[in-house]
Amino acid sequence: MNSIRTRTRRTALVAATAAAAFVLAACGGDGDGGSGSGHEGSPHGSASARAEADGGAGNETGEDAHNAQDVAFAQGMIPHHRQALDMARLAADRSASPEVKDLAARIEKAQDPEITTMTGWLTAWGEDVPEAMSGTDHSGHAGMPGMMDGADMAKLERASGRAFDTMFLTMMVEHHEGAVEMAGTEKAKGRHAPAKALAEDVVTAQNAEITEMNKLLGKEGKEGKEGRD
Repeated sequence: MNSIRTRTRRTALVAATAAAAFVLAACGGDGDGGSGSGHEGSPHGSASARAEADGGAGNETGEDAHNAQDVAFAQGMIPHHRQALDMARLAADRSASPEVKDLAARIEKAQDPEITTMTGWLTAWGEDVPEAMSGTDHSGHAGMPGMMDGADMAKLERASGRAFDTMFLTMMVEHHEGAVEMAGTEKAKGRHAPAKALAEDVVTAQNAEITEMNKLLGKEGKEGKEGRD
C-alpha cells in the first residue's frame, strides 16, 4: 500500500516537473522572442533617437550655422526692402504707366515675404531686428548702397503721372543695384545656407528687373520727348 502511494507521488511529481519544464521552456521562448524583439527594437529606437539628435545637431552646425556677415545682411536688407515697398506702394495712386504699376506690384509681392524670412532668422539668432522707419523717412539708412534719403522719398511722394514714373524707375534702378551689391557680399562671405540662397535670388531677380526698368526708362524718355516735340 505504501509502495503504491510512493509510486503515485513519484508519478505526480514527474508529471508536475515535466509540466513546469514545459511552461518554463515556453516562457523562455517568449522571453527570447521578446528579448529578441527588444534587442531589435531597442537599437532601432536608439538609432532613431540618435538620428533625430544627430539631425538636430546637424541643423545647428549646418543649415542653422551663421556668421556676422549673415547677421549684417539680414539687418541691412530688411530696411532696404522696406524702402522698396514704400516706393512700390506709391505707384498705385501716382503712376500713369500700367507697366510701372505691374512692376511695383511684383516688387511688393516678392520682397514683403523676404522681410518676414529675414526677421525670422534674426529672431532665431537672438539678434536685433531693425525697427521700421516712420512713413517714408529712411534717413537713418541713407548711407546704405542704393538707399534713398528723406529728400528723395519726399520728392517721389509729391510726384505723379509720367514724372513719377521716370523718377520711380530711376530711383528703383539705383535701389536694386544697391541690393545686388549687398547680396553679392552675402554670397561671397556669408555662411548661412538659406541666406546665401536668398542672396542669389535677389541677384537674379533684381538684375532682371533692372534690365526691365532701363527699357521702361527708354520708353518713358522717348514718349516724353515726343510729347515735348
